[in-house]
Amino acid sequence: MSEFSSTAENRKQPPREVGNSRSRSLMSGILFGIGCIAFIDEVVFHQLLHWHHFYDLSTTGAGLVSDGLLHAFSWFASVASLFLLADLRRKRAWFRSRWIGGVLLGAGFFQLYDGIVHHKLMQIHQIRYGVDLTAYDWSWNIAGALLLIAGVILTIRTRREKTEPGEGAPARE
Repeated sequence: MSEFSSTAENRKQPPREVGNSRSRSLMSGILFGIGCIAFIDEVVFHQLLHWHHFYDLSTTGAGLVSDGLLHAFSWFASVASLFLLADLRRKRAWFRSRWIGGVLLGAGFFQLYDGIVHHKLMQIHQIRYGVDLTAYDWSWNIAGALLLIAGVILTIRTRREKTEPGEGAPARE
């Protein structure tokens, strides 16, 4: 019998497929978290406050191009995550709590990566110029760490989540 023979049969997932859905829900959340926090960073700190560009080691024009690339990346990550999410929802295999854990993981990872690697190691930009950065750096990295820790906790708590056949929302074992 074909795997596409009936809609009812496609809703029932073999155990191997449930694990795949769990991973895909997490990956979709991570991509969405990275896309969202990158978008917020770019709009708030780059466009509205004019505190910095993604790449500040060259001309203003190069900084604006780098901001555009960051903006495009954030949208591609968000759109890709929403395609994954739509597919999971269509298959009734979305693990909502796992996805939210992924969003927190992705946002926290991006925030810490930006704060540690971009700001301190590579020094391609700072949060703000002409001020003492200590409070800004601590706030930036603590916020990222809190998001990451919350994501780790939620992801660990949702390892035993399972989807009941025919139901859209996941249930706890």
